[in-house]
Amino acid sequence: MHKPLDHQNRFDAARKEAGMLELGVCYYPEQWPREKWDEDARRMAELGLAWVRIGEFAWSHIEPRSGTFHWEWMDEAIEVLGRAGLKVILGTPTAAPPKWLVDLYPDILPVDARGVVRKFGARRHYCFSSRRYRVEAARITEAMARRYGDNPFVHAWQTDNEYGDHDTIHSYSDEAKRAFREWLAARYGTVEALNEAWGTRFWSMHYNGFEEVDLPNNLVEEPTPTHLVDYFRFSSDQVKSFNKAQVEIIRRHSPGRLVTHNFMNQNTDFDHYKVGEDIDVASWDVYPMGGLINGRLSDEEKARYLRVADPDQTAFNHDLYRAVGKGRVWVMEQQPGPVNWAAYNQSPADGMVRLWTWLAYAHGVDMVSYFRWRQAPFAQEQFHAGLLLPNSEADQGYLEVAEVAAEMARLPQGEVREKAAVAIMLDYESRYATRALPQGRGYAASAIALDWYSAVSRLGVDVDFIGQHSDLSGYKLVLAPDLVIPDADFIARLKASGAKALFGPRSGSKTRDMHIPADLPPGPLADLIDFRVTRVESLPDYHSEPVRYGNASHPVTGWRETIRTSETVLATFEGPHHTGTPAVIGNERARYAATLPQGEFLMRLVGDTLGWAGVASLPDLGDLRLARRGRLRFAFNYGSAPATVPAAPDADFLVGARELAPVGVAIWTEDGR
Repeated sequence: MHKPLDHQNRFDAARKEAGMLELGVCYYPEQWPREKWDEDARRMAELGLAWVRIGEFAWSHIEPRSGTFHWEWMDEAIEVLGRAGLKVILGTPTAAPPKWLVDLYPDILPVDARGVVRKFGARRHYCFSSRRYRVEAARITEAMARRYGDNPFVHAWQTDNEYGDHDTIHSYSDEAKRAFREWLAARYGTVEALNEAWGTRFWSMHYNGFEEVDLPNNLVEEPTPTHLVDYFRFSSDQVKSFNKAQVEIIRRHSPGRLVTHNFMNQNTDFDHYKVGEDIDVASWDVYPMGGLINGRLSDEEKARYLRVADPDQTAFNHDLYRAVGKGRVWVMEQQPGPVNWAAYNQSPADGMVRLWTWLAYAHGVDMVSYFRWRQAPFAQEQFHAGLLLPNSEADQGYLEVAEVAAEMARLPQGEVREKAAVAIMLDYESRYATRALPQGRGYAASAIALDWYSAVSRLGVDVDFIGQHSDLSGYKLVLAPDLVIPDADFIARLKASGAKALFGPRSGSKTRDMHIPADLPPGPLADLIDFRVTRVESLPDYHSEPVRYGNASHPVTGWRETIRTSETVLATFEGPHHTGTPAVIGNERARYAATLPQGEFLMRLVGDTLGWAGVASLPDLGDLRLARRGRLRFAFNYGSAPATVPAAPDADFLVGARELAPVGVAIWTEDGR
């Protein structure tokens, strides 16, 4: 037996011991002949990799029939990898229940919003609410944790895989209906309280008991928004409890090992902060090429960034998951080349795998693991690149990882990401609110928040993410693009913190029951800034309204509010119907935008707000992005032309130079540090 360590102490000890970015890879020994394993492990170590994740889809190979376990292959794989000097991250295989289990218990399968059962044949084919599946998931997790919990080569665990992938958070099964009714009874206590919260006097929707409540799918029209938001809250809580059950089993049998889960890009189907409470380090899966194709940018911008991806989407998620992991974040899957799952699957430019790796480290990531070691010549992901081609030749990603491994030796060790001066609020319940009541087909809260983040990044300022639960000490400025459901305690703490705040439209517009506040929006925000919203409009893309801000007029579309206020008016709507009405207001502590600032208007507003809050910034960096980690400063060039790095004259460049080529990375220190 090995002496257990407190998991937090183990993380800190490992971080101190490593002192520098660590590299890893995802590997599937069950997919390759045994005679390849030794060579693969040796090549991984020679490349400079330290970690290897295995097992997250291996249930049918571990337990091919109910109660019949085949551990020998996994025992040997862990031994081979460990003896080569690699640290194993072992995944619980619950994202892919085997066919025999589905046949034995078909009620574990999820049901989509149309009421159609989602069948076996891919992955993530389970319902979080299935009592039987929870028993089976706990059983396989316990079996693995008992067998490998004190294995000296197993240094960390990953629970399940990518909660939310393939739209799998929301299930409409009978088991989900049962669990939702129980959740509602616990939340409201009495059905009368539910009726009041849901406003069931409207359209004769009254319930006489919790057993009458159904799931909010296949309705003639939309459900009451409180019904829908409660369903989203319930579904999120199901994910948390499912994940926590696995974590507790691992803790019992594998004390001292780190536990993580690999989250996804731009997913807000469940509250990531709550799942993050139960793990040691948050990780996420980084696929910028698909993120660009599916993302917020215009077609013209997508063409411009086709082979380098959105300059801000990946950094946004690094910063978000650093918050979810309470300062501790890994990349579990880093795209090494073209993938197979997006609408289009372009190759990243040569050098981007290297750039993304250093970008991760700059934003606080301590380990980057690449997906995958070798491209699969069979099954669903044949077009998904790996570090190796299917015939084991080195692909472009392999060469760039080798370059990163060599560059790591040039950098000082032990540098950590410091707290930023600016925080962006991401509140999951507020996202549920705008999903339930978008009030406009084009309203996309995720894209709006990313636009705000991008504006701050283009001005050279580092960012942290916060939830309403977060400690606010040390922040000069809080940006809240869409805080629809503010908590009164958070507003009180924000008011006491000394930080200044800029709120976007819709902030404070709903109570926790999804009602309009009794004294009109902005509800609790009125303690910070005095105004009332009397009318809201959603506007189509083909219509814009000019806003006068300073000495310039800027077109805006999408959303506008009519407000009355005693505060200073900083910008006004123009035009024949609304000339002179407030578009942006403010006082010495808070500002509020009654529209969606975009483009140059957003850049000016954010730049002015940073100055108002005493946060130093730079002129618009265009396609250049900066970041700082301890003494190390970083620059990344997403443009098609060389760029000049805004470094001090005494800068000591450790990687790259002051003149930075396209797809280039520069890392330097200043002031002799």
